[in-house]
Amino acid sequence: MKAIVSARYGPPDVLELKDVEKPAPDEGRVLVEVRAASVNVADWHSAHGGIARLFGGVRKPKDPRVGIDVAGRVEAVGSKVTQFHPGDEVFGGCAGAFAEYATAREDRLALKPANVSFAEAAAVPVAGITALQGLRDKGQIHAGQKVLVNGASGGVGTFAVQLAKSFGTDVTGVCSTRNLETARSIGADHVIDYTKEDFTRNGQRYDLIYDVVGNHSIAAYKRALNPGGTCIIAGFGFPSVSIVRLLGFMILAPLRSKFGDRKVGFMGIAKLNQKDMAYLGELLEVGKVKPVIDRRYPLSEAAEAMRYLGTGHARGKVVITVDHNDQGA
Repeated sequence: MKAIVSARYGPPDVLELKDVEKPAPDEGRVLVEVRAASVNVADWHSAHGGIARLFGGVRKPKDPRVGIDVAGRVEAVGSKVTQFHPGDEVFGGCAGAFAEYATAREDRLALKPANVSFAEAAAVPVAGITALQGLRDKGQIHAGQKVLVNGASGGVGTFAVQLAKSFGTDVTGVCSTRNLETARSIGADHVIDYTKEDFTRNGQRYDLIYDVVGNHSIAAYKRALNPGGTCIIAGFGFPSVSIVRLLGFMILAPLRSKFGDRKVGFMGIAKLNQKDMAYLGELLEVGKVKPVIDRRYPLSEAAEAMRYLGTGHARGKVVITVDHNDQGA
């Protein structure tokens, strides 16, 4: 089978399309015939190196497989798998999604809604769960709140805007001039052009700020919060991530939040799980969440997909489609 592998760290050119052995599912895993995958910031860092060296190997990647988000049809199941059967259409997370076939843990997959395409489903897992867990679990979002999403037009931000609306809140989206209409089209009640206005200095206050950019100080975030408000930092810009700034927020935010009733916290890494995947699937099915897909690339052009994501200008998600010699993908 064909798969994208990365034997060394570097720019997108290190990604290679190779013939590799087709995997077989062990007892608790599902073999998925991949129809689509999507590119995440985590994939970019895993291939590029940098911060990824702390977890994935210092000199070279421990695992050459690339890709997390996956959508496709179940090809086979392990002996202990009970929830899925060959032919089921699924989406979720795995290792090595940029391939014709990949194996995934049973508890990291959910059934794909019939009215959602493979490309749309593949756009959801990492970005959707990051937005969901940040808003719901860390931010304790609830109906009636004023919520601001900084970075509203990116992969995570487009899900955050829609999810915040699904919870019955008044949503303000912050993005660049070219993306204001995108933010409005996915449900933002108000939009702010960050090239013309600083949301931390315009006098507006919010109950919850969800920030995937992390480009303001802790004091600035607290200034933009209502009494009792919370700011959740889910990211620190892309493609460059300042380790010093990251560590500073992780250490200082909890300390600074002890003073006063306005809290600033760092989200950490989202945890892929079946329950949240199924929840997002229900929202997809009824149309409360619709993935925003900027560009689609065939598997053979995965390096180009990664390169485009690395520009930092992708609107929504970048998807990789896998052609199995039919029109189903």
